[in-house]
Order: sequence, then structure tokens, then C-alpha cells
Amino acid sequence: MSRNGRDIAQMTPLKKGKYSARLVGGDADMQAVLALRVQCFGSAGGAEDRFDAAAQQVVVCEGATDQIVAAFRMSVLRPSQLSSSYASQYYDIRALEHFGGLLLELGRFCIHPEYHDPDILRLAWAALTAHVDRTGIKLLFGCASFQGTDPAPYQDAFALLKARHLAPEQWRAQQKAVEVYPYAATLQSAPDLGRATASMPPLLRTYLMMGGWVSDHAVIDRDLGTLHVFTAVEIDAIPPARKRLLRALV
Repeated sequence: MSRNGRDIAQMTPLKKGKYSARLVGGDADMQAVLALRVQCFGSAGGAEDRFDAAAQQVVVCEGATDQIVAAFRMSVLRPSQLSSSYASQYYDIRALEHFGGLLLELGRFCIHPEYHDPDILRLAWAALTAHVDRTGIKLLFGCASFQGTDPAPYQDAFALLKARHLAPEQWRAQQKAVEVYPYAATLQSAPDLGRATASMPPLLRTYLMMGGWVSDHAVIDRDLGTLHVFTAVEIDAIPPARKRLLRALV
């Protein structure tokens, strides 16, 4: 059962090295998740909101102490339900109402700032992969965040997104937020690939390695102190080798 009493698909706990991934187990777990969000997104990001009640909350824990080192929420939606998604507050994503199949919104993805082990992200994606396979999801989407609200440090990353990773025109998110950075319309220079990759959030890099695509603008979110781009992955378009790597951990 979910925390609000609704029936949800169960998740088998997963392990890799000293880490395990599982669903939130109760209010104590959820309070730890909210505390982690505060560390990553500030006080505004730490508040529990209406999207939490309808989502499944996943945590990655360190085995020795059961310390929560990463967390995210996932919500399964039909195309007709996209207007109730978190991302629809900031992006006009009505084009995706014509996308066939179930969609999964990934949100509030955060990793403890003192933990840098790549196994944490790998295990989080393994848990997500298992859920996608079990529920028949066709599109994964969410908001991938850069720290801070100044786009200047991320010019190479945005230039790379423009050059290689813009969404297909038929699915592209349109502007809705009041304050945006229209990088695809303004940037002209070619990216330095090393600087672009180094400055890109790990979650976004993973999306892109799976063939993901992004909006042509970033939203300046001053409440969370981030810049974010709408990001999506078509499950059927993920390269087979990448799928095998993800499923090998499940």
C-alpha cells in the first residue's frame, strides 16, 4: 500500500555492494527523505507536497547504518493525466497527450551531497528499470536540475543539449513558466565537450546516455534555487546494450 492508502505495485528490494534500494517504509523514512531534500534543494524542496501522496517513494540506503543516501518519487500516468503532473506546472507538455502508452514521472531525485559512489546512481536506475519493466511504461520524464539559477556556468552544457539532444518537434515542451532561459534560441557557440559533461547533473547525463531528449529552454526556479530542463526517455528507443546493463542489476 502507498502512504495514502492507495494500492500500488510492489517493489522487490535490490542490492549492489553496500547499498540497497527499496520503497519508503513509513513516516520515519519519509521524514528522512524530506530532510535529504532540504540538503539538496533547500527548505522549499524539503516540504512535502500534493505530488508525494500520489507517488511511490524510493530510497537507496547504505547497508551498515541504513542511512538514506538517495531518494526519488515516481508516478505512473496515462497521457490524459499529464495536466496533473509536477512538470506541467512549468512546461506546456500537452503534445505528449498523444503519446501512446503509460508514462512515468520521476521527481525530487536527490543524492546525499557527502556520497559520491557511482553505485548509488546505478542502483537507483536499476530500481527504476524494474518498475518500468513491471508496469509497461513507454515514456519516462521529469525535470533535470542544475544547481543555482545563473546559467553562465553551464553554457557548454546547454550548448551540447542544443546541438545533440533537443526533443523531436512533435513532442517538444513549450514555454509556460514566467522566468525561463531560452538557450536553444540564444546560444551560438559550439560546446567544449569536456566542460559540458563535467558541469551536467549526473541524472541528466544518465537520461542522455539512454537516448533522452530535452526542452529547448530551461526554467529558472528561484524557489528551489535551480535551473531545470524538461527531460524524457522513450523506453523503446533505449539502446539495447544500455538496456542490458540496467537489467543486469535487477
